[in-house]
Amino acid sequence: MNRDYKLLPEEQLNFSLRALYEENGYSRYRMNKFEEYDLYAGHRDFLAADGVITFTDLSGKLMALKPDVTLSIVKNTRDREGVSDRLYYNENVYRAARGKDTFREIPQTGLELIGNVGDREREEVVILALQTLDMVPVRGMLQISHLGILLDVLRSFGIPEDERNAVIRLIGEKNRHELVKVLQELGFSGEQRELFIDVISYRAPAERAVKELPSLLYDLADPAHAQEFGKLLSETVEKNSGNTEVFVDFSVVDDIHYYDGVVFKGFLPGIPESVLSGGSYNALMKKMQRKSSAIGFALYVDLLTEYDVFGTSEKASREGTAYLNVALPKGRLGEKVYRAFADAGFPCEELLSDSRKLVFENPGAGVRYFWVKPSDVAIYVERGAADVGVVGKDILLEYRPDVYELLDLGLGKCRMCVAGREDFTDDTRRSLRVATKFQRIASDYFRSIGRDIDIIHLNGSIEIAPILGLSDVIVDIVETGTTLRENDLSVLTEIVPISARLIANKAAYPFRAKEIAKLLSGLSEK
Repeated sequence: MNRDYKLLPEEQLNFSLRALYEENGYSRYRMNKFEEYDLYAGHRDFLAADGVITFTDLSGKLMALKPDVTLSIVKNTRDREGVSDRLYYNENVYRAARGKDTFREIPQTGLELIGNVGDREREEVVILALQTLDMVPVRGMLQISHLGILLDVLRSFGIPEDERNAVIRLIGEKNRHELVKVLQELGFSGEQRELFIDVISYRAPAERAVKELPSLLYDLADPAHAQEFGKLLSETVEKNSGNTEVFVDFSVVDDIHYYDGVVFKGFLPGIPESVLSGGSYNALMKKMQRKSSAIGFALYVDLLTEYDVFGTSEKASREGTAYLNVALPKGRLGEKVYRAFADAGFPCEELLSDSRKLVFENPGAGVRYFWVKPSDVAIYVERGAADVGVVGKDILLEYRPDVYELLDLGLGKCRMCVAGREDFTDDTRRSLRVATKFQRIASDYFRSIGRDIDIIHLNGSIEIAPILGLSDVIVDIVETGTTLRENDLSVLTEIVPISARLIANKAAYPFRAKEIAKLLSGLSEK
């Protein structure tokens, strides 16, 4: 019996990508599902997600279901003088599901070029990344950076080596206000701080960047790196014949222990994280005792199906982003934040009306607000339900959502503190019992001072814990200190000041950059 069989859109995409890669000289790499666990144990920071599924095989070896393809390709290829391996793959990897305590089988397509990687090879891979995004039925964006240039800039400004990882992390968060504090502590003048921020926060279309970067990076970047990046951008602009826009954005960073040159990420409207990621990973090659250079990228096919990209027209995708979606924390702080947003050019008067509604829109201002529980704001932003939101620094430190931290609004000021009975004396012969709902903040703080602790997780009425002998001290937010004083407790140590921060979804930012820039400008003038 004859049956008509129609390929699913993601299957059609895989066949199209296979044809594209093979036409450009890439051979298919096929891998086993299993690899020795030691391969991943030694390179955990390179993996896209925590957690590896392990088992013991019949010979007693500890094995793993593969969470990554690149590490396997590097392990199973060899250095050959004058010869480069061009490989593509369409494989499933096994990783922890985003935001969940479960594992998933995730389809992934990508390619690796290993061997002699020069200007032509870098250009080839970046163009193939653009062509890969062009095959998706919505208009995307590729953001590109160069870690070599970023490190050159840090060295030129005299950023100490032991501070560089922290500074790069802040650059990756677009966290200008914290960067300014670091620079002030390092003794930078106002003019130096301004120049540094101008360079590392640079973002522009590639065709404009080709003209502007030489003067911006003059005397700051290694000429070889600047020339390499400039040539790549010029060739990319010339040969980009598709719909994907290309932007230079130095906040696109990856682990400097593995990546050392060009890095890039691809985004699609309506998907809350990057759908494509790649770059030069020569540092990884060296760590794995390889002499060759390497560059590659991966397309996360699961995201395309999860967010129904194939069933959404480009017009519909753009209509879905017509509003700047803003998550506001319920309560007095949220009302203060809204007034600041309204003054910055994003009013919605209905929001302050006596109503049980949770979502409010102003088509004229292009803004949609919704009220959520303060501790949930970061979740709405990270998962893409909101483009921007306002959340306390305590939430960012405790849960570490993958978002941009754009501005300290200076609202809702308080302190994260260690508090205890006024007559408290620390007995260092035993573990310190700490009651808190901020387990990560407490753990990080006491680890930084070398104190062993026993955390007791509580969700409320934390002040009563040391009074009843449940704990020695507490870690909690202190605003006025009145509650502490009324219960014969006092602040023993201030861990960090807390205030409200403006955050943005990393994938929404490229598509809403103008609106977010307008919002930032208006809020910064307050």
